[in-house]
Amino acid sequence: MTQNFKIYAYPPPETLSFDSQVESLFYSSIIHSHFITQNPEEAHLFFIPFSFHSGLSARAAAYVVGNYRTEFIYWNRTLGADHFFLSCSGIVHGADRNVVELKKNSVQVSCFPTTAGLFIPHKDVSLPPLANVHAPVHAPGRKSSSYLGYVKYNWVKESNIKEQLLADPEFEVESEPSDQVTYEERLAGSKFCLFEYGPEISAIGEAMSFGCVPVVITDRPIQDLPLMDLLTWQQIAVFVGSSGGVNEIKRVLGRVVMAEYEDMRESAAVASKHFVWNDTPQPFDAFHMVMYQLWLRRHTIRYAEREWA
Repeated sequence: MTQNFKIYAYPPPETLSFDSQVESLFYSSIIHSHFITQNPEEAHLFFIPFSFHSGLSARAAAYVVGNYRTEFIYWNRTLGADHFFLSCSGIVHGADRNVVELKKNSVQVSCFPTTAGLFIPHKDVSLPPLANVHAPVHAPGRKSSSYLGYVKYNWVKESNIKEQLLADPEFEVESEPSDQVTYEERLAGSKFCLFEYGPEISAIGEAMSFGCVPVVITDRPIQDLPLMDLLTWQQIAVFVGSSGGVNEIKRVLGRVVMAEYEDMRESAAVASKHFVWNDTPQPFDAFHMVMYQLWLRRHTIRYAEREWA
């Protein structure tokens, strides 16, 4: 993949804006990478180098795609199925042909977690979140934990579960930032880290690197997890509903501790290296894992023109 994969990037607009640092880092990494070719005829995929940020309307998106399909021949060959674009918040739906093709055919590279309803599983890709901390490379082989679970002050917002966690001595709930014990020490001192699916789940990679197995509280299937083509998430994280409260969470975690905790912890720590973003991309880091997911999507389906007749 690293030697053969080629991407042609359309000329960028005069001004690019991004919703997040990870989005900007991905853009910089790909534009300066050896994957970029100046010969569109040898390209496997075509990159639309425009950030469809939260303020872009469907009408504006249609205008951009319309310009590319008029000035270049490549969009019309597959109706955008061999194209991808970067959008942290996702593209809203629209009736214009250009927007419909963009949503239906092109690969959207989004931030995790993605905006509800604007991510298509098996087609779109979510970026591993940018980690603020990461465990040392040579972490101890076996873990001694002070708590069953750790919850940062904003990771779980459902009031009933949060109250139950606060009342349970087996869980350390950080009600507010503290200078007494570092964040890293809390991660390293707990078997599990609890997250409610939502914006704060972006810290999941940080937890994994410290051997704190993620527990995701969700009442619906999650289809936008990072690197879903590459990781078997059921082997590195626990998924549990909210209806049973903390008692159900403890029951599930107790079963995991008895049967498979050490394997999950080690697998999560190993997988966390794929969540690392580098200013200069390194083998097997987050950038290269996203590129590999795009490589898997290079075989496209051509949609017949008569669909629009």
